[in-house]
Amino acid sequence: MNKKMVAYTLGRLLQIEAILLIVPLVVSLLYREPMRYSASFLVIAVLTGSIGYMFTKKIPRVKTFYAKEGFVIVSLSWLLLSFFGSLPFVLNGDIPSLIDAFFETASGFTTTGASILTDVETLAHSSLFWRSFTHLIGGMGVLVFALAVLPQMESETVHIMKAEVPGPTFGKIVSRISHSARILYYMYLIFTAVVIVLLIIAGMPIFDSFIHAFGAAGTGGFGMKNGSIAPYNNAMIELILGIGMLVFGTNFNLYFLIFTRHFKDAFKSEELRWYLGFITGAIILITTQLTLSSETYHNGLEALRHSFFSVISIMTTTGFSTDNFNNWPLFSQMILIFLMFVGGMAGSTGGGMKVSRIVILIKTAFSELKRNAYPNRIVSLHFENKPVEGHMIKAIANYLIVYVGIFVLLLLLISFQLDDFTSAFSAVAATFNNIGPGLGLVGPDSSYAFFNSFNKLILSLAMIMGRLEIFPILILFSPSIWRKRA
Repeated sequence: MNKKMVAYTLGRLLQIEAILLIVPLVVSLLYREPMRYSASFLVIAVLTGSIGYMFTKKIPRVKTFYAKEGFVIVSLSWLLLSFFGSLPFVLNGDIPSLIDAFFETASGFTTTGASILTDVETLAHSSLFWRSFTHLIGGMGVLVFALAVLPQMESETVHIMKAEVPGPTFGKIVSRISHSARILYYMYLIFTAVVIVLLIIAGMPIFDSFIHAFGAAGTGGFGMKNGSIAPYNNAMIELILGIGMLVFGTNFNLYFLIFTRHFKDAFKSEELRWYLGFITGAIILITTQLTLSSETYHNGLEALRHSFFSVISIMTTTGFSTDNFNNWPLFSQMILIFLMFVGGMAGSTGGGMKVSRIVILIKTAFSELKRNAYPNRIVSLHFENKPVEGHMIKAIANYLIVYVGIFVLLLLLISFQLDDFTSAFSAVAATFNNIGPGLGLVGPDSSYAFFNSFNKLILSLAMIMGRLEIFPILILFSPSIWRKRA
């Protein structure tokens, strides 16, 4: 383990966070907030930057690191960034409890959107901005941002990209990793700017537009009103955010193909077809049931409006809401729970297991049925017009086993406090899959404030594990990883 290089890289990341903390400081000055707000961001920025400087003061002689260092860097960076990012909330008094502040900040960076706040409208503008700004930072990944702006060796940074970019596989857009990271961030920021402008045109206030665009871009879901998007009661705003969430839940490699005029390659994506198919099917089923069985909606168009927004919000693991789906029929709720586990496409800002994994698992199941029915028949499995190799199927199956095991463990830990299975199950599903709102006591109109400190820490870890897809955190706590390399 090249501990010096790990510490050096973490120091650089803390310096980046220190610079980013200046942005909410400027917001607090623009809105002429009490001195404690600007002071909190300034003090923590200086503290974080100073610690980062101490780690980077001496450049390591041996700069080479491998996969295990990459996993450790990714894991520790998300823990450290969440910790230092939570300190301004504690210092300015908006979230006095450090555990609560850590939960909120981890939820922001992991783009989960789960909150311990019962009245978000009491927060200062700077706190609201920082809270949602963490979505923008964490959506594409702060380490991807670091690779875009910091000079690194290509042979090393690929290990970081593999550990942080969500999905079963990682593919470079161009030959150099740093160039790939820059291209990703250029597209990411351009799309975010477009959503901001469209929201302003639709009638949303400028500050609100920034907050909700950050949430849509990072597929996070933090808002600034207690009723999420519902208080705006604006169909155009809902449409813009719905399409925005859909866009950010899509593999960004496809956008690069479109920008380079490889339209055929982009639109023939099998994962994209499944992604849109899941969403379309869920909207049709939920709209039909809400129209036929719910007394809440007066017509099919109103049911379509809320099912469209809710399905996309849950599928992309964003967590915005226009309606309390806690009150929906059980069949519709079950569809939403299924979508929680599916999540967005690989290479998107969405969470969940990812569409590609789900599709390959479905195809593997059907292949096994065919093999059992026709033992002498050679059955091959294809995805994206390419044969899926045995090691990929094994890797996905292993991921599923670990995923289920960790999920059950988290559920058991949460069940010590909660007797309500629906609330406990959906709380784990909503945090582990980086969604935010669940069902029961953690529904769209509720918060995670009632959990005790132990469970808040457990769910915070669940959010980080879900964002990093489990293995980087497991590797971090493996004793063998810290042994010296021979």
